[in-house]
Amino acid sequence: MQGKHAIWLVWLLLLLSYVVPYTLLRGIHAWYGSFLFWTLVGLLVIVLNVVMTRRF
Repeated sequence: MQGKHAIWLVWLLLLLSYVVPYTLLRGIHAWYGSFLFWTLVGLLVIVLNVVMTRRF
């Protein structure tokens, strides 16, 4: 994966971090609904950062 693609995926994940909890997960009243989503997105961002900085 090229660095440009990874950057766009990070931006997409950032956008999804705002949109998904307030739309798709709105009906889940427990705290772990959004927390699980944000945890998975956080892990994906860490992996993408490793991919982007692999050549430094």
